[in-house]
Amino acid sequence: MQAIQNLSKDLSEERLSTLDAADYALPDELLSRIMTPALVIYADKVEHNIQAMLSYMGGNASRWRPHLKTTKSPYVYGLLIDAGVRHFKCATVREAGCLLDVLAKRGISDADLLIAYPLQGPALSVAGELAETFPSTHISVLSEDPEHIAQIPHTLGIFVDVNPQMNRTGIPLTDYQSIHTVAQAAGKRFRGLHFYDGHIHDEAAAQRREASHALYTQISETIGQLAIDGLPCDELITSGTPTFRYALDYPGFADGNIADSEVIHRVSPGTVVFHDFQYDSLLEDLELKPAAMLLSRVISHPRGDLVTCDAGSKSIAAEAGHPVAFVLDHPELVARPPSEEHLPLHCNSTNKPKRGDTLLLIPRHICPTVNLAEQALLMKADGTAEVIEITARAHDLFV
Repeated sequence: MQAIQNLSKDLSEERLSTLDAADYALPDELLSRIMTPALVIYADKVEHNIQAMLSYMGGNASRWRPHLKTTKSPYVYGLLIDAGVRHFKCATVREAGCLLDVLAKRGISDADLLIAYPLQGPALSVAGELAETFPSTHISVLSEDPEHIAQIPHTLGIFVDVNPQMNRTGIPLTDYQSIHTVAQAAGKRFRGLHFYDGHIHDEAAAQRREASHALYTQISETIGQLAIDGLPCDELITSGTPTFRYALDYPGFADGNIADSEVIHRVSPGTVVFHDFQYDSLLEDLELKPAAMLLSRVISHPRGDLVTCDAGSKSIAAEAGHPVAFVLDHPELVARPPSEEHLPLHCNSTNKPKRGDTLLLIPRHICPTVNLAEQALLMKADGTAEVIEITARAHDLFV
């Protein structure tokens, strides 16, 4: 993440200057009533990003298994379904339940969901219950341990989680014997391999491509060996936002299958649906637009060169580095580290925004920012708006 955290101010301002603030303007009547801080989602930008992603997939929605951790809303899940997406990935059972409810209400019977998390305890039982309640969707979970396999409800499929040096979860890529052992323990429920290479954040695209392609060669060899050993995979899932383009242009995955096999390959970026500046700065060539912002108000002028707005770390994610946000149409305002309910902005101009003025903040990291909101204002292209629920935010407490 260092390359992202070291994002230069000059690059940020250059990118900001290309955004048309009029495309994100809120009607005065709404501004007079909406309390801040408030999450604002732009429906036309979301739809643009979904279509852009489908174009990267060559028009084949089946190549994309978007991670639902970013959007967390039945409305946006519905847009993905409307676009033809049927394969999904999520992290929590609440996200899973939200998607499954949307699928059921739309009568979708050919969907596939991976809960991309090594669930333990009651959460694993809940996943099994979801599979029983929504049998028309094929639901799977991750595992890295034969003892864990024995605890997974029989209604769930199993992907073996392989660690490509992300060092978060999974069996090390070099430990073929353990990968084989877990796949064998999964038996007929073995679906394939999950291989999230989210640690590749080199500044240069050529370096990212080289690093990711080297890993794809290794995981392809692993899949080949599993087949030789009588454990064929159905699917390989790789690649979040930083590397999905390199997975799509990797020769061994060119036609949507692993070379010389019937193993399906899918990529799983999810941040791309809303987009944010941590990835915009790293992946400048992506034809994506920021689709979710935080509306905030100026509340104080604590010093001659500072203004403070009402968007602290309880409303905008602060874990991904500095600055936490960029101010749309105000490159002269530079975010300083936030406190819980305050975001100071250094003002490089004598023309400071007034107390009470509204600002639109583009988060550095949109995923946890969305998780902090219970509701969002959905702005539509025709200027109308509605309130939507962020139903899949947070976590459930009890079974």
